[in-house]
Amino acid sequence: MHAILVVDDQPNYLIVLSELLRDEGFEVYTAGNGTQALGIIREVDLDLVISDMQMPGMNGMELLEQVKKIDGDMPVLIITAYAEVGKAVAAMQAGAYSYLAKPFSNDELIITIKKAVSHRSLLRENIRLRKEVQKRSSFGGMVGKNPRMKQVYDLIEKVSPTPASVLITGESGTGKELVAKAIHVNSPREPFPFITVNCAALAENLLESELFGHEKGAFTGAASMRKGRFEVADKGTIFLDEIGEIPLALQAKLLRVLQERSFERVGGSKTLTVDVRIISATNKDLREEVQQGRFREDLFYRLNVIHVALPALRDRMDDMPLLVEHFVGKCAENHGKEKLEISPEALRLFGTLPWDGNVRELENTIERAAILCNNDRIEPEDVQPESVTIDKGASWTQDLNISQIIPEEVKLNEVLYIVEERMLLEALESTGYVQARAAEQLGITKSLLQYKMKKYGIKKQRS
Repeated sequence: MHAILVVDDQPNYLIVLSELLRDEGFEVYTAGNGTQALGIIREVDLDLVISDMQMPGMNGMELLEQVKKIDGDMPVLIITAYAEVGKAVAAMQAGAYSYLAKPFSNDELIITIKKAVSHRSLLRENIRLRKEVQKRSSFGGMVGKNPRMKQVYDLIEKVSPTPASVLITGESGTGKELVAKAIHVNSPREPFPFITVNCAALAENLLESELFGHEKGAFTGAASMRKGRFEVADKGTIFLDEIGEIPLALQAKLLRVLQERSFERVGGSKTLTVDVRIISATNKDLREEVQQGRFREDLFYRLNVIHVALPALRDRMDDMPLLVEHFVGKCAENHGKEKLEISPEALRLFGTLPWDGNVRELENTIERAAILCNNDRIEPEDVQPESVTIDKGASWTQDLNISQIIPEEVKLNEVLYIVEERMLLEALESTGYVQARAAEQLGITKSLLQYKMKKYGIKKQRS
């Protein structure tokens, strides 16, 4: 049922109008002046305010201004005398939904009211949908509304409140640590530590000490007792990144922690007990590692209670506009470039590149482009993905004398334009305009070649 407030200083008019609206199925509130009306507006969830223009004290225009301060989306219908139509138009310019000039028919009033409350409902639904889209297009620092990402968000929400171990898989740069942090933050363990260990970054003996700690004198250089990451993470979460790199000898000790929640420090005999949730991640196929004898099967099943598989960026390219907008905004904030933007041409180029390094490569590319671009606008020429590498120490450059080749008066942009265009044409001609071969010869992707062909107006040759 839609709730309507009628404001008028004439009691008889309030009675007649409220009865009419109740007969039409509306919930009706009445106020004899603007002050009473504002009190109701602050306390009741209304769908429409109907106000007379001429009232003692606070008139309809003044009430409208106050209503908009309280709720900018609240529709206000102004009732005015025919001679005051000019004031009613001014009220609409100030934000009123519409006006009715006396005398008007009941049918005209009801039609206008139904349109106004429908407008209010539509606004509320749009707000709800925007919030839902915002909720479902980002989660814990991750951005995207691709169906596979929504599945990831749903899984995070379901698994976070539980103590279950989680294995996150995906290519490098897909955001595995962000998933681990999101699980921790949305769990009862959030007040306690979130500890990250990169298992590929340390040698076996150092990794054991890093995970489980060591006693004084346990090995050369162990000048004092040191707590391991499992102790530090007590009651919280430990994230074991690149879990597939843990040596077999350490896997047995890790399995014991999973099974019994206990271990000993390196060089120690005292058994320590911890309450730690284990989240692990890898870009390897652990089932294949098990088959090859490089990873314990029992440990794999202990870690893989819940499996979260992150898609590669190439498998969710529909998220590219959201990701680019997110990273451009992040760069604008981090580098003090409030007006930073990306051109439509550059955005289209982002959608054609391979992104072998996934979201991490995309973020790095945008940050580099944001720093190097002119006039705070990222253009296609500012985009240099990590997958397109440049060998600055190549031997052919050692004896290159630029001054002997390029006249002094020629500007940099001219040189770059001419050289790039000539190299494109020569590569295409030498490969019979087979774009894949020309791109390989130039050391760029086929999609980047196609973009540059369009840039220089180079037409495809028909065979």
